[in-house]
Amino acid sequence: MSALWDRYQKYILRNESTGISLDVSRMRFDEEYLARMEEPARKAFAAMDLLEAGAEANPDEKRMVGHYWLRAPKLAPTAELRAEVESTFESIREFAREIHGKGRFTEVLVVGIGGSALGPQFVSDALGSADDAMTLHFLDNTDPDGIDRVLDGLENRLEHTLTVVISKSGGTKETRNGMLEAKVRYERVGLDFGRHAVAVTGPGSELDRYATAHGWMRRFPMWDWVGGRTSVMSAVGVLPLQLQGLDMEGFLAGAALMDEWTRGKDARRNPAMMLALMWHHAGGGRGAKDMVVLPYKDRLVLFSKYLQQLVMESLGKELDLDGNRVNQGIAVYGNKGSTDQHAYVQQLRDGVANFFATFIEVRLDRTRPSLDVEAGATSGDYLQGFLRGTRTALYEGGRDSITVSLPSVDAPSVGALIALYERAVGFYASLVNINAYHQPGVEAGKKAATAVLELQKRVLGAFGGDLGGRGAVTAGEVAGALGEDPEAVYHVLCHVASNGKALRWHPGEGAGNDRFERL
Repeated sequence: MSALWDRYQKYILRNESTGISLDVSRMRFDEEYLARMEEPARKAFAAMDLLEAGAEANPDEKRMVGHYWLRAPKLAPTAELRAEVESTFESIREFAREIHGKGRFTEVLVVGIGGSALGPQFVSDALGSADDAMTLHFLDNTDPDGIDRVLDGLENRLEHTLTVVISKSGGTKETRNGMLEAKVRYERVGLDFGRHAVAVTGPGSELDRYATAHGWMRRFPMWDWVGGRTSVMSAVGVLPLQLQGLDMEGFLAGAALMDEWTRGKDARRNPAMMLALMWHHAGGGRGAKDMVVLPYKDRLVLFSKYLQQLVMESLGKELDLDGNRVNQGIAVYGNKGSTDQHAYVQQLRDGVANFFATFIEVRLDRTRPSLDVEAGATSGDYLQGFLRGTRTALYEGGRDSITVSLPSVDAPSVGALIALYERAVGFYASLVNINAYHQPGVEAGKKAATAVLELQKRVLGAFGGDLGGRGAVTAGEVAGALGEDPEAVYHVLCHVASNGKALRWHPGEGAGNDRFERL
């Protein structure tokens, strides 16, 4: 046991400014590994310096990557960029004061997807309280039933609901769909959607033009040098969270303090670099082990969901910077402790050792006095016991873990936590020689979805043309007429018929014998 205590003292990293600590002592690396990684770490530090100085860090789109400037505008590479960031944040503060002062709105409907929703959702849930100035609601998918659930809940409050639509290009279909669905609901109760709508989008984008043409209340910029998964500290997050009434100044300040700590060039004293090195060590630089994130705090339950995009979209890449096929990435999953004591921790302890765990500890139990649930023990004491007990049990079972400790769940700590992982992702990408700041796989998925919608149009057109007089037909017959894949056609037919859109479905003996006819 003394050896573990010695190892803990050797590898614990603590920072007085943020109150955050990082414990990697339960990862089974050695000094030889750290020595071997000193040169790759130096290269990663140099790459990060170039990025923060304004280098073209996303060559696919010929863009800078500047989310670090959002919490320290003075570091922006040009005076124009600094002024734009500062003026945008001041405009957001003025707008929020105006909205709160008038008292017309009590709800905020945020329409976005991916980075335009995950960050604000996480921070809103982590920092929200019953005393918030406004309540946030999210449309973050194109699922019609999910849209109905959110809008039905706002049906009698739409007059007092401000809608914030977030899309950099304005062409994101899920966000466009959510916006149109919300607009119809407003109009159904006699409200002018434009008088309730705000856009966060790229200047001159499709959404920017639409908002201007339809007299929306305000428009705030999304800059091309801020990626969606690192956009929570831009207008994407700051606007809705400022409307909620959260401490955005503290949030940005906490991130800036973490940035200062993680700019240090001593890899062993830099928590973001040590995180990246531990991920690299655990997975052999190939993502061979999953990252299981276990926050022992209900307020942080969405952190693992937030990290899924930040880590997996950034690191899940087919090609490295030299064009070699590498299929890199780290899978992330998790929920919260101690809930997981009664769920998948059983497998973590006794099952396949294909993961490393990350415990997120919050030292402050609550802001009010605690009840003794038994002699000398509170609910918070039990939570701490479960965290430390699970960490010990995993280590004894040969499972590695990292522990990140926060003083409390407040705006500075949450901002610092996000900043820690943003830089760790950037460092890890450099260690494995990939581009963390593009997402070609996402774009491929969007193109494939567009192809399916085009096929649906052609299928329905066939029923009004060559197939119109043939009665009920099979997917194979439709596919033959169109020269398309029968399975793809079959799924289109099933979807259209299931939703009462133009077709009736007659199930047969097997999918190939199902028949479809025009209503």
